[in-house]
Amino acid sequence: MDDLPVSIRAFLSGGTIAVAGVSRSGKAPANAIFERLRDTGHTVLALNPAADRIGLDPCFRDIASLPELPHGVVVCTSPADSVSVVNEAVAAGVRHIWFHRSFGEGSVADEAVRTCREAGIEPIVGGCPMMFTGSVDFGHRCMRWWLQRKGRVPS
Repeated sequence: MDDLPVSIRAFLSGGTIAVAGVSRSGKAPANAIFERLRDTGHTVLALNPAADRIGLDPCFRDIASLPELPHGVVVCTSPADSVSVVNEAVAAGVRHIWFHRSFGEGSVADEAVRTCREAGIEPIVGGCPMMFTGSVDFGHRCMRWWLQRKGRVPS
C-alpha cells in the first residue's frame, strides 16, 4: 500500500467500510466494489434502503442503522442520492468518503462534495477502490492510468 496516493491509503487503511448503492440484482458497480473490498480483507457493510440482504450478506437501510460506525463510505449511488448519503455520513461522524466515478458523472454531486469539504472531509472524487485493491485487473489498471492522467482520480 506504500505506492498508493495518500488519500486512498488513508481510506483503505481504516477499519470497516460501508458501500452505498449495492443492488439486489448484484449487477451494480457497488456490488463488485463490495466483494473486492471483502475479498481483500476489509470488513464491509452494504447500504441500500430497499434491501435487507444482498446475497448472503446483511444490508442496512442507512448509515444510522449500521452495527458500527464505518471508517469510510464508498458512494455508488445516483448523484441525487449521494447528497443524502453524505449528509448521513457527516452526521454519524464518518471521516472518509469516496465518490465512485469512471468516465461519466458517476456518483458525484457538487452539493455532496461541498458538504464533505464544509465538514472538514476531503473526499476522494472519482475512480473506485477496484483500481487500487488486491490484484487489480487489466481493465481497472488501464482506467486508473487514464483517469490519473486526466486528474479524475488521485495520483
